[in-house]
Amino acid sequence: MLFTDRVDAGRRLAGALGHLREADPVVLGLPRGGVPVAFQVARALGAPLDVIVVRKLGVPYHRELGFGAIGEGGVRVISDDIVRRGRVSEQDVASVERAEAAELTRRARRFRADRPRIGIEGRTVVVVDDGIATGATAAAACEVVRAQGAARVVLAVPVAPPDAVSWLRTQADEVVCLSTPRAFSAVGEWYRDFSQTPDEEVVALLARSAADSPEAVSSEDVGVEHVGVKDVEVKDVEVEDVEVEDVEVEAGRVRLSGELALPQGTAPVVMFAHGSGSSRHSPRNRAVATALNAAGLGTLLFDLLTEPEAADRRNVFDIAVLADRLSGATRWLRTRTPGPVGYFGASTGAAAALWAASSAGPEVAAVVSRGGRPDLAGSRLPGVHAPTLLIVGGRDTTVLDLNRQAESALRCECRLVVVPGRRISSRSREPSMRSRPWPVTGSHCTWRRSSGRGQVRPGPSRREEFRGPGDRSFGDRSSAIRRGGTAARRPGGTAARRRPTGPRGPRGADGQPAEG
Repeated sequence: MLFTDRVDAGRRLAGALGHLREADPVVLGLPRGGVPVAFQVARALGAPLDVIVVRKLGVPYHRELGFGAIGEGGVRVISDDIVRRGRVSEQDVASVERAEAAELTRRARRFRADRPRIGIEGRTVVVVDDGIATGATAAAACEVVRAQGAARVVLAVPVAPPDAVSWLRTQADEVVCLSTPRAFSAVGEWYRDFSQTPDEEVVALLARSAADSPEAVSSEDVGVEHVGVKDVEVKDVEVEDVEVEDVEVEAGRVRLSGELALPQGTAPVVMFAHGSGSSRHSPRNRAVATALNAAGLGTLLFDLLTEPEAADRRNVFDIAVLADRLSGATRWLRTRTPGPVGYFGASTGAAAALWAASSAGPEVAAVVSRGGRPDLAGSRLPGVHAPTLLIVGGRDTTVLDLNRQAESALRCECRLVVVPGRRISSRSREPSMRSRPWPVTGSHCTWRRSSGRGQVRPGPSRREEFRGPGDRSFGDRSSAIRRGGTAARRPGGTAARRRPTGPRGPRGADGQPAEG
C-alpha cells in the first residue's frame, strides 16, 4: 500500500479506527511526523489531539539500546534487566535521565506552547505515528501512556514491518496497522511524499485542533514561528473564531476540492495557488494558512488540478489553464465572501497567480510568491497592478535568477526577499521535452544565450530563440530546434542533446528542473 503523503495516510488510518468513536478517545501524535497523521485521525473521530513526547534512555556506550523511557509528568519506565545486564551504574542512569528530561521539557514547550497537557487518566488513548521501523519509540510511548493512567492503549500506524507489529501487540491493547509489507526497509519508501515535518507544522496543527476541540483550553496566545520565511509571531488572536469547511470550488467547467477557513465578519481571504495539484495537503501551505488564520485572515486551500490531471506533469506547466481556474475560483469565492482577495503562489502556481492578477484588476489586493516561478507568466508580468512579494531561498540559485528577471519585468510595487542560506523551492520531475507541446502554453518570452547563461526577456513572440555569442543562431550548424525536443549534431556526426532552456528554465546537474 502506497500513501500519497501523511494527510492521505491519516485519512485512510482514520477509516480503520471508526470503531473507537464511541470510546471517547484522546489521540496522541508522536512528533514530528506522526502529528499530521494524528490530526486527520482526531478530526475523523471528533477527538482531542495532543502530542506524546517521550525520550528513550539509551545505554551510554550504546545509545541505540534503550534501558528505559521518560515522559511528561515525571513518568519513568526503567528496565532493571537491561540496566543490570548492561552494567549501567546509578550515576549513568541519573546523567542520561537528566539530559533527556531537559530535552523532553524543551520539546513539549515548543510544540504545545502555553496549553496544558490533555488529561488521559482512565481514557482510551490512540497513539499515532507515520510508520514504524524498529518499534522502539512506539513501545516507549505505549509504556509512558499506560504509566500516565490510560485505561486502554491503541497504537495506530499506516505501515510497519510484520515482526515489529507482532512484538508491539504485546505492548499495546490493540495495534491497527494498514500495511505490513514483508519487503520492508524504511517507512519513507511507502510514501510518495515523505518530506520532513517541520516543528512549525506540529505547532500549527495542535493549535488548530485545540481551537476546534471542546476539551482544549482556549489559546489566545498562539506563537507560530519560522513559517517559511522569517520569524512570524502571531499573538493575541482568537483562533477559535475561524470556521473551517471542506468545499467544492467551481472553476469554470471543473469542480476543485478545497478547504475554506473564514473568520467571523468580513475579512481578507488568501487563496493558495499551487501548480502541482497538492496545495491543500502541502505541509508548508497548511502551516502558513494556520498562521494567517491566527492573524484574522481567511484562507482557501485548494487544488488547481484534479487528481487525474495532476498525474500528468505536463498540466503543471500549463500556466494559461492554471490561471483561468484561479480566476474562476476567485469568482466563486466572491459568492461566499465580499472581502478583499490575495494570492499566495508556489511553484508554477506563482506564475498562475500573477497571470490571473494581471487581468483581475483591483479585486486582487496582493500577490505573494514563495519559491515560485513568476517568470513563467511571461508578457503578463507588466500588466500586474497588485503589490507583489517574491520570496526565494538564497540557495535556490537558479530560481533566484529567474525571480530577479521577473522582478525587473513587473511594473507594480514589488519586493524580492531572499532568505539567506535556505532552499525553499521544490524540485520535482518535469515531463520530458519530447512528451509535451513546446513552448509552454501562453508563455510570451524570448530566450537568449549570453555569456553561457540563459536570460528571459518578456517579448511578443510565442517561440523561443536559442542564440550563441554574437547572436549567432545555433541553427546554422546544428539541426533545427524542433517542437518536442532539442537534438544537435556535433562535428563528426555524434548526436548530442542540448541542455534545455526556455520558459521552464535550465536543468541542474542532476537533470532535475528548477520548478520553484
